Parts: sequence; structure tokens; C-alpha cells
Amino acid sequence: MEKRGFEPEDIELLRKAADPQVSADGQKVVFNVVDPRLKENRYASTIWLYQPYLIDRPLRQLLEGENLSLARWSPDSKSVAFVESEGKVSNVFIYPADGFGERIKVASFAGKITELVWSANSKNLAFVARETDPLQYGTQENPLDDKAMPARKVTELRYRLNGVGWTFDRPSKIFLIDLKKGGRVSTLVEGSYDASGISFSPDGSKICFVSARHEGRDIDLCNDVWIFSLIDGVLTRLTTTDRAFALPSWSFDGERIACFYNPTPASSPRHLQVAVIDVDTGLVKTLSSELDRNCSPFGSSRPPLWRGDTLIFGVEDHGNISLYQVSAVSDEPPQLLLGGNRWISDWTASKDALYFISTSSVTLEELHMAEFQVTDSGLLEVSSESKITDFTADLLGEIDLVVPQEFYARSKDGTEVQCWAMPPKGAVPGERYPVVLNVHGGPFTQYGNHLFDEFQLQSARGFGVLYCNPRGSLGYSEAWGRSIRWPECEEDPGSGWGGVDFEDVMACVEHALENFSWVDKDRLGVAGGSYGGYMTSWVIGHSSIFKAACSERACNNLLTMEHSADIAGFIKSYVGVSYLDDPSLYLRNSPVSYIKEIETPLLIVHSEEDLRCPINQAEELFVGLKLLGRSVEMVRFPGENHELSRSGSPKHRVERAKLFLGWFEDRLNQDKQTL
Repeated sequence: MEKRGFEPEDIELLRKAADPQVSADGQKVVFNVVDPRLKENRYASTIWLYQPYLIDRPLRQLLEGENLSLARWSPDSKSVAFVESEGKVSNVFIYPADGFGERIKVASFAGKITELVWSANSKNLAFVARETDPLQYGTQENPLDDKAMPARKVTELRYRLNGVGWTFDRPSKIFLIDLKKGGRVSTLVEGSYDASGISFSPDGSKICFVSARHEGRDIDLCNDVWIFSLIDGVLTRLTTTDRAFALPSWSFDGERIACFYNPTPASSPRHLQVAVIDVDTGLVKTLSSELDRNCSPFGSSRPPLWRGDTLIFGVEDHGNISLYQVSAVSDEPPQLLLGGNRWISDWTASKDALYFISTSSVTLEELHMAEFQVTDSGLLEVSSESKITDFTADLLGEIDLVVPQEFYARSKDGTEVQCWAMPPKGAVPGERYPVVLNVHGGPFTQYGNHLFDEFQLQSARGFGVLYCNPRGSLGYSEAWGRSIRWPECEEDPGSGWGGVDFEDVMACVEHALENFSWVDKDRLGVAGGSYGGYMTSWVIGHSSIFKAACSERACNNLLTMEHSADIAGFIKSYVGVSYLDDPSLYLRNSPVSYIKEIETPLLIVHSEEDLRCPINQAEELFVGLKLLGRSVEMVRFPGENHELSRSGSPKHRVERAKLFLGWFEDRLNQDKQTL
């Protein structure tokens, strides 16, 4: 029987393994499994256990419950700490690793816990959460509504965060659970400064983290690595406040801390580099500069992983995320450890095996194992790989997924651009089909070899799919990413947004028109979200070849976005000049400045609670086009933020998918042509 194509309701089948953690004895691995629940309109998260050396039932769900996360092994491998969420409350439990016995609640916190770490001596657990001022917000038992709250006094440039809300009066702090004193919870470091990336020293006496605690931190965007002594309470700054550090990880000997850093956080974009810091001297040694690739994948929360003197980290390269390794003590360049056409998102390691989450263009995020040997140089050499979970089997049991075809298009100036094409599912030779060009967000992100439900939805509904990584994307040289900085930049001037990136996405379409017989040149659509929404709005203001467009969560007016988004100053990092000094540079590269040239029917989709690209970005485009009498519709999703299409409520994700498909079906599925 012929399998069907992917439909909007099939979002419920997108099961995802995540966050593997191996026990210290190497005998067990815990990980999360996240399931969209369409009927209940939520996501369920469960904790699973894999025991590689167990013959009978090596893989099973470890704990009952559906809001479980952050499973972490105790140093003796005998128990697992984890977080269970109940509404706005996070409860921390400890559970016997053998599965026999009661789970013991050791702490409760009124807020979302985002990190959880054991101390090496098992005396403490540390976690990160946002501390809410009861004078501003009330208590959990008696919260204040908006009309009863005191007014907020804002003194910092960045004071809100998409998906989080107010942050300046709710700093993320480190809390300590003293397991020897009945689970007493205390704040590790006082002050109204955000802190994250916690890691205990091997003896459990110190904890390191990153935090910006200096004047001007909201302008220069630098932060530091700090060390706090649990013995005498002394807080020490390890770095020199000239870079933005992230995700520190203590070495086994306690002498070094590995981390990532951005060398110029106020001058975007930059590749994140891998470095080690000498704990005694603060000397920073960069290990990854020869790669010229981003070494902390976009959205990843995985620190560099120590294995002896070797560090393991993820690298974005030409549509893939691979694992690399580098010695922390030699000057040898990083080496590829696990590659291939796939995205590796999370990883952990025992003394002889890597456990990692991997997805491809036609597989879900699955748990894999790679056995390795340690070479004389201390580096790892993989000998075999195996897949542990197979959630994709359930998906493929019902659905036929379309495999993308990679190609390279030649842009206007001769630059080769990596692209992909997917014909409509069941395409008949000799028939032409409508095609949708998709543009990714960022702009410093990448499309690539992972399962993307949006493309499968489009192909299943009879659309050809095109997508590419234009200049400005991740996955290539830093010069590639910085090539769309404004020409007015003193350092690394480029074309600005809407320059060579526009030429690159148009080259993708032109190549498809010349080389794929299933493309109907008279039925082309274009769509994208965030920066992809920007490019969609820009494209239809500079080209008339598209018959329909969908611009989602877009930045349409760079001038107003610069002072209304939660990342104030982000546009300046590309422009190189403040909007206070020359607002014309922002308007020159804004789609709203070319609104009179837009004739293409446009669907604008935006979320009411989007702080990254605020709702006014949709309103400015919509109002202008309506006043011009153009064909435009605006759809606003309540209760959602910038992440609607990726992690919005399951029902809203399905509604949005149907809306998108219906828009293009109504405007492109007409006047079919045949050869």
C-alpha cells in the first residue's frame, strides 16, 4: 500500500530524543524523550534509560510522569536527580538508578529550573533559575496582577527576552541544594546579575559559571568566567571582560576550564571558538581557530566535553553538525570525530563509547552509540556505530518522506551557493508543479541535513521545495557570515542585508528553473521566518517573479526594530553605525522602504508575544500595503512568541501549517502546465 505524505496533524509524530547523560561507571545512559500531544495541546517529556550491557530490556522508560527533564547521574552512579514541573513550580527529585525504591523530593522552586548539576562529592546539587522579587510579583500563593504591581524602573538596555518575558527584575541565579542538611536551598551568589553555565570543580569545593557583572555590560555584551569557593565564599573573576564566554566545563584535574567564547560580541556575526583557561593564571588558549567554523552550534547548550586532555565539541559545516575533537595540551589542529550528512545535537561519553543524538533529512532525533579507542596521542578513534532508539520507524510506517537533492547554484558574482531541492511527493515526469522558495532565519544560522517538517508538509501538498544557505549563513567561513555587514562598517564591510544574500537566494531559484523539469516558472512562491521573513518581504519588493509570499515573524523595519526588540543593538552590530547617528542606513535596507514596489499577494504571520521581532514589524507592513490597496492578509497568534513554528503549542503549530499550505494552494495551484 502506498504511504501518504506528511500532514499538519503529523506534527504529533515528531518524537524527539534529547539530552543523553552517561553514568560515571559507563553502565547506564539516561535521556529525555519529548512528544507533542495534539489532543492535550502540550509537550510531554519523559526520562528513559539505556543499559548497553543488559541483554533483557536494555531500553525502557525509567520514570513515570510527563513533565520530567534534566536527568543527572550522581557521581557514584547509584541515583539520578531530575526535575519535574508542576505548573510554575519545579521540583527536584532523586531516584535510585536500579529503578527500585521511592523517588525523594529534595527541593522545590517557584520557577523554571534550566540547569541541574551534582557536585563531585555528592554533597550538593546546584541549579539555575530566575529569582522573582516578591515585592514586584507577589508570592506563589498570592501573586500580584498587573494592576496591583509596582511600576518597573528600567535602567539597562536589554531587559526582556523572547519566550521568557521580563528579565532585568528576574535575574537567573545559581542556587545550592545542601543534601546533607535536608535539602536546604540557598542562593550561591547575591546580586542582580544573570548567571549560567554551572560546573563543579572535581573536588566539589568550587563552582564556575559565566556572568556579566560590570558596568556597560548591556552595551559591550561581554561576560566573564567566575569561580565561587564553597569553602570561604570568595568570588573570583577569571577572565578580563573583553569577550563573551559561555558554557564552561572543568577539567578532571581541576587545573583548566574549557569554554566557548565570542571575541567581539558587539560586532556580529562571529564564530564561537573553543578555548581552555588556566585556573591559576587566567590565561586563555584558543584551540579551534584553524577550523574557521562555528564551534558551538546555534541553539546548543552543550559545553566542551572533556575526555582526559581531549575536548569534544560540535561544528556547523555545509548543512551538517559534526563532532570534532582537539587536544587541550598540544598545538595540533582539531580533527573530525563523527561526520556525515546529519545533525548531531547532544553528546556524552564514557571511557569507551560516545552517546549522541543525531537526525538526518528523513530521520527523527535518535540516540546513537559510537564505540572508540583512545590513541597514543590521547585522541579518540571511532570503531563502530549503532542506533539505540528507532522512533523514526513509527513515522515511516505511515508516511513517505521525500529526500532532498543537494546542488550548488552560481550567484551573480560567480559565488557557489549550497542549495537543496525537493520535488513534490509523487511528482509525475513531464508535469510542472508550483514551487516554494524557503529562506532560513538568523541570518547566522543554516539549513541542512535534518528532518524539517515544514519542507515535508509542502512536498506532500504538491509543492516543490527549494532552500539554500546564502551568504550571511552559518556553516561556512566567518567571512561568508560577515559578508552581509553594511558597507559603512569600518571592519569587514559587506553588502548589507538584501545584497549578496538576495542574489544568492535568487540564484537558487534560477538554477532550479534551468535544471529541474518539474518547476513551473509561472507558479513560484517565497516564504521565510524572522530574517527569512525579512528576505521574503525584501524579495517581493525587488522581484516580480513570485506569485505569492508568506512573511512570518519578520523584521520589516530595521530602524524601529533596533529599539523595540529584546536584542536592542543587534542591528547596529551589522550596520556598524548607530541609528542615532544615521537612521537612513537602517531604512535603506528595510523592506518597508520598498513597500510601493510590492505587488505580490502577501500573507503576514506573527505572534502577539514575539519580543525578538515585535508585532509592530507585522503591523507596519500590513498597514502600508492595505493603504496601497494591495493583496495582503495578517494573521496574529495569541499566546505565542518568536518560536511559534518550532515550539509553539501543538494546536497552533497545526493551525499555522494549514494556514500556510492553504494560502499557497489558493494562489499557486492554478493553470497547471505540462511539457
